Amino acid sequence: QVQLVESGGGLVQAGDSLRLSCAASERTFTRYAMGWFRQAPGKEREFVTAVDWSGGMMNYADSVKGRFTISRDNAKNTVYLQMSSLKPEDTALYYCAARGVEFSTGSYFPHDYHYWGQGTQVTVSS
Repeated sequence: QVQLVESGGGLVQAGDSLRLSCAASERTFTRYAMGWFRQAPGKEREFVTAVDWSGGMMNYADSVKGRFTISRDNAKNTVYLQMSSLKPEDTALYYCAARGVEFSTGSYFPHDYHYWGQGTQVTVSS
């Protein structure tokens, strides 16, 4: 059972940067592809970005390409989401998620992820 804990959310102004962290409890963290999703009030959970187990393959939603960067530090069992040029429409609860160990790459679909954190709130004011 993998436990994921997100941190780093907060209230920022449009154009600011923020870095989210997701710490995993599992020592076999390196075996998991990881993803970040977000959910705004009244909307469905949407894909933001994902990274494979090695950190060499990343995918991004079109809405965040060029502004957000996912990375992972397997030695620290942590995945990061660096967000820059934030916009009010980026306001949401951000979740990190882990796929099962049988999958080496990330996925765009929430149902493909087995473990989820509790989320960290990001609010961007205009």
